[in-house]
Amino acid sequence: MQTQQTAPAPSLKERLVTALEDQRILGYVLMAPALLLILIFIAYPFVLGVWMSLTDKIVGTSGTFIGLGNYEKLFASDIFLTAAWNTVFFTTVATIFKAVLGMWLAVLLNRRFRFANITRATVLLPFIVPTVLSTLAWLWMFDATFSVFNWTLRWLWQMEIGIFGLVLKENWGFFRGPLWLGDPSLAMASVILVNVWRGLPFFAISFLAGLQTIPPDLYDAADIDGASGWKKFWHVTLPLIKPVAIVVIVFSIVVTFADFQLVYILTRGGPNNETHLLATLAYQLGMGSGNIGQGAATALFMLPILAFVIIFQLWYLRREGVR
Repeated sequence: MQTQQTAPAPSLKERLVTALEDQRILGYVLMAPALLLILIFIAYPFVLGVWMSLTDKIVGTSGTFIGLGNYEKLFASDIFLTAAWNTVFFTTVATIFKAVLGMWLAVLLNRRFRFANITRATVLLPFIVPTVLSTLAWLWMFDATFSVFNWTLRWLWQMEIGIFGLVLKENWGFFRGPLWLGDPSLAMASVILVNVWRGLPFFAISFLAGLQTIPPDLYDAADIDGASGWKKFWHVTLPLIKPVAIVVIVFSIVVTFADFQLVYILTRGGPNNETHLLATLAYQLGMGSGNIGQGAATALFMLPILAFVIIFQLWYLRREGVR
């Protein structure tokens, strides 16, 4: 009588090797560390922030669930509405200036000239320098007493150079200059100026990378057709660089909309809340006043706006890809 022999069961090591040979399982295994980091540092804080925005949590207390009470208080607050409008205005104006000036600078840098590479590297300096350090330098430049701006304006006053010097003399006098960060009519413009200065290199270098991918033959064909420089820009350069421009502009909108360091260092939301953004207001409510619930609600208010911008970008890029 013959006995039927059964194969031994595979060991744990053999089962693991077999499982890892499956590309799908191997993919999940390789993604697990990154997914774990996302859960710890992004998903958990986000869920915690949503929960806190639905409570009346104050520093030192656990807080109780109040639903949308914090959001109702925010919409009834004039400061919140002012901060929301300031954020939209600040982001829109700064992004427009960065896009227009960045394109202009990229076109200049795309030309052939001596020391072109050194010049392109130098343009990146404002973007490379830490935000806090560069903003502190601008804070000194805007100082009413010691700033280089007011020193120049006082020199023009003394020299009475043309109409500009007379206007300075009539409005600010000899011992005064404009309060760049203390005047409500100038504070927002000053903050936008610093943001444009800092973000301009990113736009310029990104646009430059897009310009260098355009085949020179297209410009040669346009020259044969007798197209002017302006027509070549509108009908050749702009359509081909549009995908790059969309990505750069959307990224800038997200970063500018949530800007905190620059505004907080320069004005801390003043004067009279004229430069308060949603980010600075969230910090003031959550950390300054200790009202964690309202601070979280203010910060989360930015989420649907930024999500809409990102969804629009994905939709546009997908549509262009289909074409």
